[in-house]
This record gives sequence, structure tokens and C-alpha cells, in this order.
Amino acid sequence: MEKEIIENHNRFLERVALYKEYGYDIEKERFFIIEKARPVSGAILEAGTGKGYFTLALAREGFTFTSFDISDEEQKYARLNLTYHGLEDRVHFDIADAECLPYNDDSFNVIFAVNMIHHLSSVRKVFDEFIRILSPQGKIILCDFNDRGFALLDEIHALDGRKHESAGTIDEARTKLTERGFMMKEYSSEMQYVIVASSASA
Repeated sequence: MEKEIIENHNRFLERVALYKEYGYDIEKERFFIIEKARPVSGAILEAGTGKGYFTLALAREGFTFTSFDISDEEQKYARLNLTYHGLEDRVHFDIADAECLPYNDDSFNVIFAVNMIHHLSSVRKVFDEFIRILSPQGKIILCDFNDRGFALLDEIHALDGRKHESAGTIDEARTKLTERGFMMKEYSSEMQYVIVASSASA
């Protein structure tokens, strides 16, 4: 297990270095999202664990939270990374489909959806679920790549002989939240858009 943890961490560092070489500073971008989201308190949900880049950033900032993903394999990498840093107790992991979440209404005060929207086949269904499980005074923090960020992703995926596929857009999420009466503050970093959406009752 120790060997697997170290090997995973080394792969993580290599990936971070590769992104930085192409102009994307993962740690800087994650910190930017968290700072724009503050204050952050109460029950926190991370939507779409992936390999755990943002999971680790939240845990290192001292938050305890729930993170879900549809892929157990992806979460494995996130668990190993947290274990390397001694932060595994900060995160409760679930396997779940974002279109049908296993959480009660009004369960979370803060929902982070970081760089997962472009993977969604139905943004509207997913955000119906986010709104259902969000407390009346809660907020949703959305983040996804801008044109420069997507171009960088295409370059990096091409190195592995893969093509980066995109489906949902942050514009679809913005439209859905506007329809449901959310107030939004919008920010831009070098590679990403960030929206902090709060319900009108907040």
C-alpha cells in the first residue's frame, strides 16, 4: 500500500508539472476558486471527485466534506493522494450519478462543481438535483475552463493520443440558475470561469 501511495503521488506531481509547463498552475487556480467561494461553512459537497485535484485543495484548506463521483476508479487516485498527505479523514466519498443523487433535500450549504460541467450530458437535470439538495441559504460554486483552458486541455490530451470531449457548458448552468432565481457573482482567472450562485433567500 505504501508503494502505491508514493507512486500515485509521484504521478500526481508529474501531472501538475505538465499542466504548469503548458501554463496552467493547478494549485493557483484551485486557491482562486476557494477564495472566491468564501465564506464556506456548514455541510459541503464536492460534485465530481475525478482524480482529486480540487478534493486535495479543499482538504488542505481544512475543510471536512463529502465528495461524489460516478467512477470508483477515479476516486481511488483521490483517496491515495489524501492518504499521502494524512488528510483521508477529511473526506467522505460516495459513488453516485449526478442526475440522481442519494442525498435528502436541503442537505448541503455549499456545493462545488469544479471542471465537471463540460462532462455532463444533461446540465439541466444535474442542476435540478443540485438545487434540490441545496439548503435555502446555500450557494453553488461553478467552475469550468474558458477557451484558453480548453485549448490547453486539447494539447495535453493529444500528448496521450486522446481527444478531450466536451458536452455541457457553463452557459447552460448559468441559464438554469437564473431561471430558478439565483443571484450570481462571476469571476475569471487565466484559464477558468468561476460563478458563485446564491439563492434569492440567502
